[in-house]
This record gives sequence, C-alpha cells and structure tokens, in this order.
Amino acid sequence: MTKRLPILFFIAACLVNLAGRLWNPELAGVVKPALMPLLAASVLAAAVEGGANRNQLFLLIAAELFGCLGDTLLLSSEFVFFASGIGAFLLGHLFYISLFGRQSLKGINPMGWILSLLVMGGLVFLLVRFLKIEGALLIPMAIYGMTLMLLIFSTLCGLLRFRQKLTWTLLFLGALLFTFSDSLIAAGTFNVVQFELREFVIMLTYLLAQSLLAIGGIRLCRKK
Repeated sequence: MTKRLPILFFIAACLVNLAGRLWNPELAGVVKPALMPLLAASVLAAAVEGGANRNQLFLLIAAELFGCLGDTLLLSSEFVFFASGIGAFLLGHLFYISLFGRQSLKGINPMGWILSLLVMGGLVFLLVRFLKIEGALLIPMAIYGMTLMLLIFSTLCGLLRFRQKLTWTLLFLGALLFTFSDSLIAAGTFNVVQFELREFVIMLTYLLAQSLLAIGGIRLCRKK
C-alpha cells in the first residue's frame, strides 16, 4: 500500500488541479508545481517494485522534473518566465527522445532520415503559419515544434518496428497529446484559438500525456 501512495497523491493532485481550472484558478496554480514530482515519485515506486534499468530510469525522471520546472515557470505571465518555461519543456522532451529514440531510431538509413525530417519540417511550417507566429519567436517556436515532431517520430518508429505494441502505443498517444496540449497553449498565446474551457482542456491533455509517457516509459525501462 505504501508504494501506491505516490500515484494516489498524484491522482488526487490532478483532480484538484482540474477542478481548480474550472472553479478556482488560484488553487490550480498552487497544486500545479507538485504534479510532476508526484508523477516522478510514482515512477520510482513502480521501478522499485518491478525493477528498471537505471540509466533509462534517469532519463524518464529527468524529463518529468524538467516538466515540473516548466510548469512552475509558466505560472508567471512575464515573457522571460514564459520563454524559460518553454526551454525547460524542450529539455524535458530531449530526455524523452533520448529514452525512446535509443531503441526506436536505431538503424534508420540516411534516406529515411531525410524524408522524415522533410515531413516533420513541413508539419512545423504549417503549424507556424496557422498560429501566425513571426518575429523574434519564430525560430525558437520552430525549434520547439521540431522537437515535438521528433518526439512523435521516435514513438511512432517504436510502434511500427517492435513487438511491444502496448508500450509503444502508450508512448505514441502520449506524444500526440503533448503536442496537442502545447499547440493549444500556442494558439491561445497568439490569439488564434480561444474558447471557454481552453485552460481545462490544455491541462487535461497535458496530464494524460505525461501519464501515458510515464506508464509507457516505465514499461520500457523494466529489465528484460
């Protein structure tokens, strides 16, 4: 029962945060910095119970802790904190990609990489055009978008290439939801998409994304 406490606390914190998004934004802000540390603690508890590769586990925990840093920084509306928060999430994505890609991207030939990068670049170009991003933010947001595309690509390759279908499906769905959540943030920031429950949907899809990446990640880290 003790080993399950972190996940119970994480679920409770998620429910409180989501409820705060609907009725009390200040409460949601108070709880938000605790979400990813609780998820990381849940991952560690699962690793102790089921055994996990330490190097892979480090990458998974690091990604979640950078998510915590990003969550905390984005609580401020100041541009410097917004930019720093996006940078923290970018580093978190790189840790995720390092964990997933060391298996899924291994052995892809140069032509495959060229075609894949062209497709990913095209998708980022369309997204940037849709969001009407320009000026000083254009290059940083394009880099961030390519990182998200690479996260999706690394999980999709694993889903298509390996027999661990459930694990890679969880990771692929997590990457898609993360991209959707971040796209909604950008759409709101640049006043392209606005609707009443946008903040709630952003947080719901973000929490689902991080949870799926954590579940799939711990399955990937378990010692064979």
